Amino acid sequence: MTHQREPIPAKDGQAPFFAGVDLGGTNIKVGVVDDLGREIILVDDQGRPMVDEEGAPVLKLSVPTEVEKGAEDATRRMGEAVRRAIQAAGIDHSSVPRVGLGSPGTMDIPAGKLIDPVNLLGPGWKGFPIRDRLSEHCGKPVAFANDAAAAAYGEFWVGSGQDFHSMVLLTLGTGIGCGIIVGGVSIDGENSHGAECGHIIIDCSENARLCGCGQPGHLEAYASATAVIKRTQEALNAGRTSALPERIKQEEEKPEKQRKGIPELIAEEAEAGDELSLELVMETARYLGIGVVSLMHTIDPNGVLLGGAMTFGGHERELGQRFLARIQEEVQRRAFPVLAERTAIDFASLGGDAGYIGAAGIARAEHLKTQ
Repeated sequence: MTHQREPIPAKDGQAPFFAGVDLGGTNIKVGVVDDLGREIILVDDQGRPMVDEEGAPVLKLSVPTEVEKGAEDATRRMGEAVRRAIQAAGIDHSSVPRVGLGSPGTMDIPAGKLIDPVNLLGPGWKGFPIRDRLSEHCGKPVAFANDAAAAAYGEFWVGSGQDFHSMVLLTLGTGIGCGIIVGGVSIDGENSHGAECGHIIIDCSENARLCGCGQPGHLEAYASATAVIKRTQEALNAGRTSALPERIKQEEEKPEKQRKGIPELIAEEAEAGDELSLELVMETARYLGIGVVSLMHTIDPNGVLLGGAMTFGGHERELGQRFLARIQEEVQRRAFPVLAERTAIDFASLGGDAGYIGAAGIARAEHLKTQ
């Protein structure tokens, strides 16, 4: 259900244009899209298309977040990056009526404020009025969204979900993020805490695993990368035979920036036939299937998409295909027959670009309300 992306020069774009910002704990991504959601190829000072090391067109700017310098400093540089991206896209500043911002952490969306962004540890982030401060720095009205909601909107608009009326995106990484789109509207909730589906309860037993939020039994405590690492260590401590201890030791001897994460090592060893590694992947899929069924019974969406860093290769690798098939198998076993038959479950297709594309899409949706 993937769709071909078509980056274009600004001269071929359909106005108006929108800038999207994806604020992460390490980097800030900024890109520009046209009214149809097509990404605009950036150009240098001489008007030549920028290309990366592999010769592919550059479609976004990326600047370090440097959270330790504080919210005000990061927001100032975010605004500068928006201005630079618009210029590099070869678009007049006036042709961009609105900017979208996707941000992690808890937030008050109507007020445009961060509440407690746990991935942004530095001075001034808690309670920071990020929407209005970014607006001041970039000179544009700003649409504000949760980062997972922005990614979901990107998939809904121009990604794997563009044929859907309603969809759920689960982003699998350190935690589990989620966005829900129904009829082109992000379900943010009365208190800006809607779609926190990593915290749906899949285990109500007395010995349920503790989530990073401190509560027991949440999906994130079983199927996030953090949970996979914990389950791996428990299995090894219990004496399970595996190639993983040696692989982990080898990685720990490398410089930190060159190390592979444990989920990546698990994927490699699972593909090489390591029994424990494959068991960990399939067990993660089972937990996700249980969570997906709860979402299907609550929302009844056209589709559920899986994205993020821990999809075990997605459609590109046999392990990713087996991972998806195991999730689908669990859904078939547990869901109402009509939903099991009709709800598409697939991988997302925009990758790490979904956040800024979706943020731009949410900006476009807010702009259309004013027309």
